[in-house]
Amino acid sequence: MKRFFTVLLTAGILAAGTGLAAAENGLEVLFPNLFSGPRGSGPIPRTTVAFEGNYAPGSIIIDTKQRRLFLVTGNGQALRYGIGVGRDGFRWSGVHRVTAKKEWPSWTPPSQMLARRPDLPRHMVGGPDNPLGARAIYLGSTLYRIHGSNEPETIGQAVSSGCFRMVNEDVIDLYNRVSVGATVYVKN
Repeated sequence: MKRFFTVLLTAGILAAGTGLAAAENGLEVLFPNLFSGPRGSGPIPRTTVAFEGNYAPGSIIIDTKQRRLFLVTGNGQALRYGIGVGRDGFRWSGVHRVTAKKEWPSWTPPSQMLARRPDLPRHMVGGPDNPLGARAIYLGSTLYRIHGSNEPETIGQAVSSGCFRMVNEDVIDLYNRVSVGATVYVKN
C-alpha cells in the first residue's frame, strides 16, 4: 500500500513539475488502460482541421453521423476528435450549454438504464474502472455528457445510451480547453 501511494505522489509531482504528459506516463504504470498511448493516438486521432461555420471560438459541434466532435478554435479551424455516439434509438440533436465539468466523476445509472440493464451497479465511484472515464462534461439539464471511456474500442461506434464517449486522453484535452457555459451543438 505504501508503494502505491508513493507512485501516486510521484505522478502528482511530475504533473506539477513537468505537465500533464508526464503525469499520464506515471499513471500509465498504475492504470494501464487509462490512456490510449502516445498523444493523439486513440482509435481516431485528434487533429486540427479547417472548419466552416458561424460558431464562436470555444463552441463544440458534435456530428453524430461522422462520429466526430469539433472544438472551434477560431480562424476557420477546429480541433477534431473521434467519439462514440448513441446507438439506434438513443441519438438526439439540439443545442445546450456546458453546465458542469468533473474530474473522475462518479456514475449513477439513470432509472431508464437500470430498467434495461438490471445487472448494472447502482453507483460507482470515479476511477479507471468507471464507465465515465477520466473526465465528464455535462450538457444542460440533460442526462447526457461528453465523457471518457474505459472502452477505447467503442470510439467511432454507435453504442452508448446517448452520451458521447472519447478516449480518456482526448476527453482530458477537451476538458482543459472548454469552459462552463460553452455552447454545444449536436447534429444528426
